[in-house]
Amino acid sequence: MTVNRVQVVENILNANDQVAQLNRQVLDQAGAFSINLMASPGAGKTSFILKTIQALRPEVNIGVVEGDTAPVTIDADKINAVGMPAVQINTGGECHLDAVMLKAGLQQLPLLEIDLLIVENVGNLICPAAFDLGTHINLLVASIPEGDDKPYKYPNIYRGLDVLVINKTDLLPYIDFRMEYFRQGVEMLNPGLTTFAVSCKTGEGIDAWADWLRGRLAAAKQV
Repeated sequence: MTVNRVQVVENILNANDQVAQLNRQVLDQAGAFSINLMASPGAGKTSFILKTIQALRPEVNIGVVEGDTAPVTIDADKINAVGMPAVQINTGGECHLDAVMLKAGLQQLPLLEIDLLIVENVGNLICPAAFDLGTHINLLVASIPEGDDKPYKYPNIYRGLDVLVINKTDLLPYIDFRMEYFRQGVEMLNPGLTTFAVSCKTGEGIDAWADWLRGRLAAAKQV
């Protein structure tokens, strides 16, 4: 039974990876640089997206795919309210987005008009790490209130990252969060990982993140 289960899981992931490759081709052809944004619930994913939009507009056209386990459009409505296209994907209770779900979302967006696509994955530190969506980079928003032990408890999601954002730094004076201990855990799993410490409340660190992202967008257009 164990062998059969492993084979089924491998088949699912292989099929997902094939669709992910097609998604990346679609995004490349449209000239849309894409980010798979992951985090635990309450880390500030949507707030971070809104701050990114604020920092980059009007020079960058941004589209958003919102993944959620329930059929609510609260986050997508927030993105639409600031004038950016957003679509909501209901995972039907699944704890992650997969490549097939994203493929359906891409078909609902004006990709040729989008420079940057941000995919807000379902709030979870386990399942999203296993599924390639076809985006160009994986980004995790960690937050101070979650605690400094998350790299040690959820190593897989940290291993597959291209960018780490540490959010809610304004709460450092009030929460027992050992930044050095946290960073040591990250470094063991993903040496030299590009990291930004930010506060979506105060705006700290957002400019540095936006400047880095502008560089990646410019480099992508030259390829």
